[in-house]
Amino acid sequence: MNAPKIDTSVPHPARVYDYWLGGKDNYAADRKVAEAVIASTPGVVLGARENRAFLGRAVRYLSEQGVSQFLDIGTGIPTAGNTHEIAQSINPAARVAYVDNDTIVMVHARALLNSTPEGRTTYIEADLREPESILAHPDVLHVLDFSQPIGVIIVGTLMHIRNEDDPWGAVKQFTDATCPGSYLAITHLTADFAPEAMGALARSYNTGPLQMTNRTAEEVNRFFDGFELVEPGLVWASRWHPDKPIPADAVPGAYGAVGRKL
Repeated sequence: MNAPKIDTSVPHPARVYDYWLGGKDNYAADRKVAEAVIASTPGVVLGARENRAFLGRAVRYLSEQGVSQFLDIGTGIPTAGNTHEIAQSINPAARVAYVDNDTIVMVHARALLNSTPEGRTTYIEADLREPESILAHPDVLHVLDFSQPIGVIIVGTLMHIRNEDDPWGAVKQFTDATCPGSYLAITHLTADFAPEAMGALARSYNTGPLQMTNRTAEEVNRFFDGFELVEPGLVWASRWHPDKPIPADAVPGAYGAVGRKL
């Protein structure tokens, strides 16, 4: 089998994020973008780690509600506290389908993410903007039963989808495929709380081939059409079910919310 081709000259959001999390699976092009954003918005590293912490709390919450299936879209390069590790620590039979559009993510996922014997995981390379390629993928259908509740996890990804690519329509295709009692967990960058800092972040991030968009509370709420938000609703991600004190220097730069399908 030929080795997958990875263009290391072009930055990718998953690898930029990996750099901010302290990972080593990134290249010069990724680090250049990451460092430019750090220079304009020093709190971005802490923000990335707070975003990762939200993932853990959300998956733990859903698992405690009895959800045993997860569709994690835009999973990123594996690091500590992956979705299946958290879910299977509560329910060893939990099943997770991971999706990302970066070849290097899939290479590392297949090498590093091992399920419990009772559970099951799969990893596919696909793009959030093409929901049908994910929902109809045989590996996803082998792991997930869409007639039973599923937790759809889209953390730190939707801000990379431009308005003209209709991220709301894409998310709706995923949520329409799930049954009542399913959940949707999202984080999304916003300038609502800290407009100066988050405006600077967007400007520095968007100088190259990568793009990100801050969205308002109204725009983020649109992703949850047909869902009832879990308390405390749509809030600064660090304030969603916090399990430790929020760092004093944390920049409130992202919304976080979890909703239950009606």
